[in-house]
Amino acid sequence: MKVSEILQVKGNILYTATPDMPLVDAVNIMAEKDIGSLVVMEFGDLVGMLTFREVIKTLHSNDGAIGGGTVRKYMDDHPITVTPDTEVNEVRRMMLEKHARYLPVMNAKTLLGVISFYDVARAMLEAQNFENRMLKAYIRDWPAETAQED
Repeated sequence: MKVSEILQVKGNILYTATPDMPLVDAVNIMAEKDIGSLVVMEFGDLVGMLTFREVIKTLHSNDGAIGGGTVRKYMDDHPITVTPDTEVNEVRRMMLEKHARYLPVMNAKTLLGVISFYDVARAMLEAQNFENRMLKAYIRDWPAETAQED
């Protein structure tokens, strides 16, 4: 399974922020949309990711306050990316090794979407369920054994 297949199932809604957006506005978008990340875009290019991890770190360093900073100050400015052709097993490895829950999907310099740990888990579960149904159907339709003649 490839990333492109996960994106097809997921849909194409993508929420973005700009680096100069106040962090409080970005956090409000994340809360209102019930999402864990925003892609940070500047002049049509991916320049970072803002996830709940960065927000939590900010709250911790500011004694529980968001503060008046911009997204640029707190975003991950070197997010790990994948391509539509990246195999899902490679995505799983990257997510686990780098503790990344959200990966932008890039085709050259074009942002195609973001896949989350949840999206990968759901896709894998659906693939396993399909395989299980096919195996059960195969077993149910197993040809009857014929008596062997000696």
